[in-house]
Amino acid sequence: MMDDLEGIPVFLAVAEAKNFRIASERLGVTRSAVSQALQRLEDRVGVALVQRTTRSVRLTEAGELFYDAVQPSVSQVRQAVEAAREIQGKPSGLLRIAVSSIAESFLSGPLLAGFIERYPDVTLDITVTDEEFDIVSTGFDAAVRLGEVIEQDMIAVPVSSQQRQCAFASPEYLEKNGSPSHPSELPDHICIGWRPRPDSAPYRWEFTENGRDFDVAVNPEVTTNDMQFMIRMACAGAGITFGMVDTFQPWVSRGELVPLLGAFGPPFNGFYLYYPRRHRQPIKLRALVDHIRAARHG
Repeated sequence: MMDDLEGIPVFLAVAEAKNFRIASERLGVTRSAVSQALQRLEDRVGVALVQRTTRSVRLTEAGELFYDAVQPSVSQVRQAVEAAREIQGKPSGLLRIAVSSIAESFLSGPLLAGFIERYPDVTLDITVTDEEFDIVSTGFDAAVRLGEVIEQDMIAVPVSSQQRQCAFASPEYLEKNGSPSHPSELPDHICIGWRPRPDSAPYRWEFTENGRDFDVAVNPEVTTNDMQFMIRMACAGAGITFGMVDTFQPWVSRGELVPLLGAFGPPFNGFYLYYPRRHRQPIKLRALVDHIRAARHG
């Protein structure tokens, strides 16, 4: 019986990742170990489940049928194991969370450090990403995003206070180039912009004036998906950048950056931990939610 089950988690990882390297990273084993386990499974089943090429991996027709048959059962087994652990009432196991790169209050350390100290049997796996995806189908227990982009059918718990966006530049840049008095002047300045992916357009900087929301396409001379790179470039005097006030506050406090156009950035709802509605929430996730609520009201 156990021989029949051997290799199935590997097959599922390959089927979902469609990539041997990614599957091996998710499983914490080498690519050769993944390939060998999959080959042994195919030998036992007697048919090829995966079609491999130098550039891609896809399921064969038999592989598609096999995946559809075994995936729900493996998912149920995992849920059963989780439920069995919860009988002891002690949070444990792996807790996977996807977190926006700008969720500074969640990623800064103290909140999560207090959680792992209190629950040493819980292992946190934090993926910092600005990609938008279905957290359920990708195997995450929860995610942290701005409240305005969270689906309505999710349960959301605040993890930060209200946020504001602002433009920032170094004193050296402002001395050479002057300071914009209105967002409409930004296209005349050197700007450092953000984009989530190489194939996406730079983020348009958002402002509010007299109750009216508007955005500005600043045509940045430098664009990146890394907020820390934006900050380093701004501190070096390369141009004006834009982001959450909380993110830039340490550099503002040290006088390395100056906030600009603050009057055009009203506060808005901040970051939330969100997760799907389930009949029974995993005890490890309930423990994190309780910890967050206690920290915010403590």
